[in-house]
Amino acid sequence: MNRKNVETICLFLIVATLVLFPDSCFASFESSLMGLKSKLTGVILPLVSVIGLGIAAMSFFTGNPNAKQHIVYAIAGCIFGFGAQAIVDFIAQTVR
Repeated sequence: MNRKNVETICLFLIVATLVLFPDSCFASFESSLMGLKSKLTGVILPLVSVIGLGIAAMSFFTGNPNAKQHIVYAIAGCIFGFGAQAIVDFIAQTVR
């Protein structure tokens, strides 16, 4: 891929982002990071935790010899996934 194609693709991605998400033009960097944090700790991490727990359960029901280890990892993931917001708030209060 030559340099002109890369520049064209980058320009297209920037324009597409501005057209699809016009509010991002007026957002500050801090508010963008706060939105990312809220999506990550409120939606993505709990969802991944539940998916991991489901995979560990399937591993247990299919008789995988490492199923107990998978369940322990899944439970630890759930603790961090569902407690992520509390962990982030605790660290933020400690740093201030």
